[in-house]
Amino acid sequence: MAEYEACIMGIRAAIELEIKVLEVYGDFALVIYQLKGEWETRDLKLISYRKLVLELIEEFDDITFCYLLQDENQMADALATLASMIKVNRQEDMKPIWMSIYETPAHCCNIKEGEKDDSHWYQDILRYVKNREYPDQAAENDKRTLRRLAIDYLLD
Repeated sequence: MAEYEACIMGIRAAIELEIKVLEVYGDFALVIYQLKGEWETRDLKLISYRKLVLELIEEFDDITFCYLLQDENQMADALATLASMIKVNRQEDMKPIWMSIYETPAHCCNIKEGEKDDSHWYQDILRYVKNREYPDQAAENDKRTLRRLAIDYLLD
């Protein structure tokens, strides 16, 4: 139930931020596979949680649930450690933690507005970030890849 509660809190936060494409990562296989529809939800206590998540995800254009092995989920461990160190009395005391991880320096991801030649490698990404448009004849796998790549870019 705690895993579902955490998932619901994260999804609600994404809805408040008006995020439309979301990837949810979790290291609790039961919840992830139930939400993906690959496992049946039999426990009566979990059915209402799953139902609520399925209602909430209707707010998104695209949402995927991905299972991570606990050994690979270092971010969850770091956040759990932070959470155990903070004492919060009121809702107003809670401040969001904004984190970004970049594999390359930010200037390497800079795309200049004047570069509009369709032959550049990033044109499909730029079009998707700007207009949420896919290239003509893009397969479903291509669209999913494009959404993943576009996450690393923003228009400035």
